Amino acid sequence: MSDWELSSELDELKHQQLYRSRQIIEGAQGAQVRIGNTLYDNFSSNDYLGLANHPDVIKAFQQSANQFGVGSGSAHLISGHSREHHALEEELAEFTGRQRALVFSTGYMANLGTLSALLHEGDELFQDKLNHASLIDGGRLSGARLRRYSHADLNRLKQLLRSSSEAKKMVVSDGVFSMDGDEADVKALVSLCAESNAMLMIDDAHGIGVLGKNGGGLVEQLSLTQQDVPILMGTLGKALGTAGAFIAGSDELIETLIQKARTYIYTTAMPPAIMAATRQSLKICQQENWRREKLTALIAQFRKGAQQLGLQLMPSKTPIQPVVLGSNQAVMSASEYLKEKNILVGAIRHPTVRKSSERLRITFSANHTEAQVDGLLCALEGAIK
Repeated sequence: MSDWELSSELDELKHQQLYRSRQIIEGAQGAQVRIGNTLYDNFSSNDYLGLANHPDVIKAFQQSANQFGVGSGSAHLISGHSREHHALEEELAEFTGRQRALVFSTGYMANLGTLSALLHEGDELFQDKLNHASLIDGGRLSGARLRRYSHADLNRLKQLLRSSSEAKKMVVSDGVFSMDGDEADVKALVSLCAESNAMLMIDDAHGIGVLGKNGGGLVEQLSLTQQDVPILMGTLGKALGTAGAFIAGSDELIETLIQKARTYIYTTAMPPAIMAATRQSLKICQQENWRREKLTALIAQFRKGAQQLGLQLMPSKTPIQPVVLGSNQAVMSASEYLKEKNILVGAIRHPTVRKSSERLRITFSANHTEAQVDGLLCALEGAIK
């Protein structure tokens, strides 16, 4: 492909208002961030518990870096698997109520590695159409037959499972859907998988830390065991405020991934200091329930105000609160208006979401104040007008 062809494609993206641009953040993540010389109220981060810049998490990172250095220096299976990696995996297993856990460098790598290690040509994989891109890509990479059902349409999933003649079947779903903020009916998925002898995997990236009494996510909130949900994926870079991801499950599952997951085997291990920081944030997550309680209060405040303004919300109880505006042009205009008012909100466009459901993706942190939420609502009223 020539540079001219690339230029034409880029011009077309700009014409369709699909062009993506990066913003350079000058300091730490938080309820406010600085871009250039301007401070913005930040409603676009996944730092749900406000731990990304927590002093105790930073201290744990610094102390570990002093001891272990910066880079891990090698892949896990060579010489890169430190005591910090191993301790975090043991703590994540206990946290999730699973036998073992395995840390990956990113959530994308965890999903690609797991699905491609466990599924092969001749197997069948069933996925919600709104699953994260990493789950869809992992399914394609695996070679299994990919069957997708309309969002939350469990009757359709039941039909697909009953019509399947494959011996090896897997159902995969987001726990909390990243663009809509709603929760999967995981209890129903557990029942369907039991009826059809299918394995169940839940990606709880946006539930871990946020849902459940101790922040154990959607599976903790629903009191689901390892037997109910054999494969659990969670991320470390959202509510836990650091970086990376993990898969939790049985001893046999984790050993299989260590032997066969290419995204685990053939990459340098994460820095030990990141693991130490995560161990500290995991403790805070479990001990400071007020963070989840405050999130719940902020979400209720926002939803009440947004409904009074007549905004089109989605049925989400989580920190992900989309406001549907219905076109790429509308969400870009609204996002720019909000930025002029020193408020950062994500503008989510087609094809990331279906046409006519383009939305502002507003996300909340335990570090936000009631005054910031009021300011957001006031600015949204102006943006819609």
